[in-house]
Amino acid sequence: MTSSHLSDATLRSLAEKVSIPGYDRRKIAPGIVHLGVGAFHRAHQAAYVDDCLAAGETDWGIVGVSLRSADTRDALAPQDGLYTLAIRSSGKEELRVIGSIGSLLVAPEDPSAVLAALTDPRTRIVTLTITEKAYLRAAGGGLDAAHADIAHDLANPHLPKTAHGFLTEALARRRAADTSPFTVLCCDNLPANGATLHRLLTEFAALRDAALGLRGDTGIAGHIANEVAFPSSMVDRIVPATTDTDRARIADELGIADAWPVMTEPFRQWVIEDNFPGGRPAWEKFGVTMVGDVAPFEDMKLRLLNGAHSGIAYLGLLSGHATVDRAFADPAIRQFVDALWAEAIPTLPEDAGLDTKTYTEELAERFSNTALAHRTAQIANDGSQKLPQRIIASALECLEAGTEFVHLTLVVAAWIAACAARGKTLPENHFTDPLDVPLTALLSQELPANETVTAVFDLAGFSRDHAERQTLIELVAVHLVHLRRDGPTLAFAALGI
Repeated sequence: MTSSHLSDATLRSLAEKVSIPGYDRRKIAPGIVHLGVGAFHRAHQAAYVDDCLAAGETDWGIVGVSLRSADTRDALAPQDGLYTLAIRSSGKEELRVIGSIGSLLVAPEDPSAVLAALTDPRTRIVTLTITEKAYLRAAGGGLDAAHADIAHDLANPHLPKTAHGFLTEALARRRAADTSPFTVLCCDNLPANGATLHRLLTEFAALRDAALGLRGDTGIAGHIANEVAFPSSMVDRIVPATTDTDRARIADELGIADAWPVMTEPFRQWVIEDNFPGGRPAWEKFGVTMVGDVAPFEDMKLRLLNGAHSGIAYLGLLSGHATVDRAFADPAIRQFVDALWAEAIPTLPEDAGLDTKTYTEELAERFSNTALAHRTAQIANDGSQKLPQRIIASALECLEAGTEFVHLTLVVAAWIAACAARGKTLPENHFTDPLDVPLTALLSQELPANETVTAVFDLAGFSRDHAERQTLIELVAVHLVHLRRDGPTLAFAALGI
């Protein structure tokens, strides 16, 4: 591998088949601060912004912020924020260098620098991909006010750790300086993500106001509740974890080293509620769907793509499949996914113009993409946070409508079984969950299936206070009995697969 690495200075030396930014990066001004500069953001939002910059919208450069780890900054800062996006299908690979990230900050190292970027009058949009668990919700869906990081931010508003703390402090400073608030655009897989973040941030701000002894117009909670826009969005692109093999292959193709290229698929989708008082890039010119209501698109994605992904992940792990394409090629899992879709589709609104037939056909093609090597263990992470909106919401609607949903409940049982299999038939830390400590302690007791499922539902807050909760528990427990006895083979056989 060459010792030279990707940077502004080496861009012009790249092979002709590699696409490079079609604009002068020195003329780009920052207009967006992004919290959570992971691979998904770099494959999705940053690529869309790169398109806009190339079209001449030069005031929408991105300041990337990592709230925890310095890994992304350490990899990309020597590369002037540049990285390669490898768009892979089963037959070919397209390489594109993305230039939209102008600078990278690490919040724990320098929270003041992050606050300076957020309060910069040029910043008009703040986007977030911080994963579901970083929103610090309690089991009931509200803010987890007892979380140690929330307590820290309430006691130290000028040195925040959380997204809540950074956003609230920045908005308070902008308000004090008579600077218009930025628009907050959530890009994580939360139900009604804009409204959800709006509620959580307002709750946090109210606690902050109380801690500071502020009331009424002197506090920030009312300003956030009434003056700050929180459009919802739905994002979709499969982004597997980058491996050392990927890095070596990309370096050979480029002729220089790239410390952190990103792998992705050709498909991409972004649906955004069009509510940006401070302005926005013309994303619609590059395939983004700007709408008045994101909810139907969000539900279709969560229940058909993400729900199927969770099923493929947990059943794939229990069946010995390391990647999505291998799991989806398993005839039993393939048949299971079709049946899962058949249960979930009737829970979607009929009058929203959703083309579920075309959508599931596209999903089947995407799941079959052998070039991605999307690891089932990667998808399996954080099941306690993901399953409520991906699976349980559909199951509860089926219960209320009186329709069958036996495949949906198998996904929940497979998650429990896969968690219990870690350290036994699966490696001990093969995937993780925010509830791992109490979950592992619970599953180690090897209680009867019904008691296990009840305890897991209590721990994770699944279907809390729902009238049909016990019915749901009993249906999941039946599957868990089968999985414990003979793995997915017996579970599938019981479903006629």
